[in-house]
Amino acid sequence: MFYRPADGHGLPHNPFNAIVTPRPIGWISTRGSDGTENLAPYSFFNAVAYTPPQVMFASTGAKPDRDGTKDSVSNIRETGVFCVNVVSFEMRDAMNTTSGNWEKTADEFDLAGLDRAECQSIACSRVAAAPAALECKMTQIVPLQGDANFLILGEVTGVHMRDDCVKDGIFDVLAFNPLARMGYRDYSVVREKFSLTRPGE
Repeated sequence: MFYRPADGHGLPHNPFNAIVTPRPIGWISTRGSDGTENLAPYSFFNAVAYTPPQVMFASTGAKPDRDGTKDSVSNIRETGVFCVNVVSFEMRDAMNTTSGNWEKTADEFDLAGLDRAECQSIACSRVAAAPAALECKMTQIVPLQGDANFLILGEVTGVHMRDDCVKDGIFDVLAFNPLARMGYRDYSVVREKFSLTRPGE
């Protein structure tokens, strides 16, 4: 099968997200200039550079109460900071709760029953029990093709790792089993790993 996205795919559901999988989930926490807090998952997310460490996520779609975007991007526009929380398998239901299209005044930490902790290098909350969290200073917000599509880039200014996830000096993903986004309503979980040595190493 071949299709041109501009012409449509002719399938019951868009296969694009199912093709680009699995995708890590950036559970983005932000605080607005008025002090309200937001927590939402984004699967258009990844790390993009080592030195300095940088991450990106993309927001698609808009809410009528957020001037052409969503709560996360609106808050980042106001404050210039955000935190990326890593999602473990055990936090899947809480993450899903925070994906709802809630009012901008809703506090997803409370809705999902999550404890929060204050970040150290930025003015923002993080998910206290997350296996890891990356405190970020926004460097760019890039408008993308299409309506309400924005790419957010940030430099990591602080890193939290849960103590039980650091074993023998290595951040061990099998200690918490990262959740990954597939297509449609599907997810996956990392339960095994293997290593490969690059040529010349």
